[in-house]
Amino acid sequence: MANSTAKPLADAQLNWLKGSTLASAFTSFAANPLVTVYVGLYTTTPTTNANLGGTEVSGSSYARQPITCATQWSAISLNADNIHDQISNSAVITFPVVTTTPYTVVGVGLFDAVTTGNELFYQAVTSQAVSVGNQYQIAIGALIVEI
Repeated sequence: MANSTAKPLADAQLNWLKGSTLASAFTSFAANPLVTVYVGLYTTTPTTNANLGGTEVSGSSYARQPITCATQWSAISLNADNIHDQISNSAVITFPVVTTTPYTVVGVGLFDAVTTGNELFYQAVTSQAVSVGNQYQIAIGALIVEI
């Protein structure tokens, strides 16, 4: 996968994340930090974090892949633009071998649950067909989340 940066989210897309951040920072609400996030693949890229218009891969042994927040992300660093902070995956993310129906990946999403849940970020990626017997992989440092 080409090095892709998760899109900074528009206001309509940040509702869940903004609410959680504000609640934990400015109220007595004790936020539960994410222990694991899950990487999902899209065959149609969503338009918002409510997955409007997006189609996540299904079937063919597909499953979202976990990233342990404490150990599988890089340290937070300043992006090259000197404005945005970013993190990236510090381990290869490997999806299961395609067993029945091939698919074409056009986007990647981060979720707070292994199924359904809240989408935290998404990014369109260079289209890549994944045929039966092959796996989709995201190289170390290729999944960049920028805010």
